[in-house]
Amino acid sequence: MKLSSEISCDVLVVGSGLAGCTAALEASRVGLRVILASAGPTFSGSSFFGGTWGLGCIAANDREDDADLVRSILDVGRGMADEELVGELVGGIRHRLHDLEERGVCLRTPEAAAEREYIPCFDRTHRLWRGLEHASLKRVLGRALDRFNISLLPHHLLIDLVEYAQGRVGEASGIPSQLAGAVLFDTRSSSFVAVSARAVVLATGGMGGLFRRRLCGSDCLGSAQAVALAHGEKLVNIEFLQLMPTIVTPRGPVVFNEKCFRFSDLSVDAADELLDQRSTYGPFTSRLPSREIDLAIARAESSVTVRVDRLPDPVPEFIGTYRSWYEDATSLCIEDPVELFHSAHASNGGIAIGTNGSCALPGLFAAGECTGGMHGADRIGGLASANALVFGWKTGHYAAIHALGEVNVPVEVDIELAKASELEAVGSELGSVLDAHALVIRTEEGLAQAERAIADLASRLERTEPGSQKETAMTLLQRQRVLSARALISAMRARTESRGAHFRADHPAEDPAQARPNIVTLGACGSIRVEPAEHPEGSRMDNRSINP
Repeated sequence: MKLSSEISCDVLVVGSGLAGCTAALEASRVGLRVILASAGPTFSGSSFFGGTWGLGCIAANDREDDADLVRSILDVGRGMADEELVGELVGGIRHRLHDLEERGVCLRTPEAAAEREYIPCFDRTHRLWRGLEHASLKRVLGRALDRFNISLLPHHLLIDLVEYAQGRVGEASGIPSQLAGAVLFDTRSSSFVAVSARAVVLATGGMGGLFRRRLCGSDCLGSAQAVALAHGEKLVNIEFLQLMPTIVTPRGPVVFNEKCFRFSDLSVDAADELLDQRSTYGPFTSRLPSREIDLAIARAESSVTVRVDRLPDPVPEFIGTYRSWYEDATSLCIEDPVELFHSAHASNGGIAIGTNGSCALPGLFAAGECTGGMHGADRIGGLASANALVFGWKTGHYAAIHALGEVNVPVEVDIELAKASELEAVGSELGSVLDAHALVIRTEEGLAQAERAIADLASRLERTEPGSQKETAMTLLQRQRVLSARALISAMRARTESRGAHFRADHPAEDPAQARPNIVTLGACGSIRVEPAEHPEGSRMDNRSINP
């Protein structure tokens, strides 16, 4: 099927979470034609996932606190974070929060900011904390998108990027090239759409959506990382995936507020001092003694029962906010017993970017949870939304600058209509394989088994027959998700140690020799390569932890 560009714009932003919306608004500020496309509805992705009340965001308290927050991020990152990117992140957060307030977003300010619950996950001190509530974000950002005439394409899947080289448009090749646009798929009309764009921003979220047990929206597909790999980009730190204790019954999946652990009774052995430590952070980490609580939950034959039955009076403000949301959202009382298991949540790594959000392919930018480098093996709580704001703004700004110096090139591609055998089964089995071998407890044996199973899924997707446009799009999408899963498993196998969010039961200690990021690239014939990165001069850190 011959496909030619039907739509032309200056900047195409793919993903309508906080990073994507921020990028689209900044790119449009200078009068450029901007399209905001998303796999789900506008205002989707992890930023607007309904499994929690909203987003916490933290920043340094003032300019004097900037350096301390940078040091804390590098320490918590355990040698995996890029110091330049960390500096860019920290230096921009307060400006971006001010921008939101200027637009009219109501930022929640704590009344009891000195309570221990407001110390961010994995951090050592209180920071500037603000709450971003979904309703206010949607209302204000929606008005701004309309005011700047940004074209919205909800329910459009990213199928591929399109490059051009020496006047030729088509697949990526060895010839130096740059971006011409992208191919999307409209799930409502079941048709492909070619978009000519001078610059493209990927803001598509992390890799948690590859799992069956996930604490993120169904539109977090984890496929854009594979698209980036196929166009010569690098992935960094992808083995560091946040795994969150999640309420599954009687209502779920919804996040379990970790601050409640010290006021809870569990159906597995958990000493009070470990519960107290576990209540200071949300996602699993391998580097603290309280990892034993998560390991007990992960090793349980079924989900673990938790009852929050020792809350003080008055309840800490942070927990009170959660309780109000939880009881309204689930019609349950916070003290009612619930069942927990771990779910894949947010990625600490992803597409490698420069300090302005640029990728290796000229014209391609990336922001938010689909990127890596500004976080490490663990991530301080509140910095996911900060990352979306800061690098969302940067990519929008620099994508606009790039677009101003380019001309649109018509997109023309051939798409071979195909239907993969067992298409639905492949999608379901992929999540089950990752759940079985790539959640909290990872081993060489289990990861090797997962690699073989995913290779079999890839082979099944290659066996195709002529199909409809919808079947073709779903086949291409599943191939991308399988490639992303292959990259994820390869990164987990390569890191033969336990560090931050990555735990190897067969290598349970941190190895100082592996205190550097791993870079994932796509090699010849579709092979996955994982190689250690060299730290820039001055970005090395020792192996001391801020949490002894």
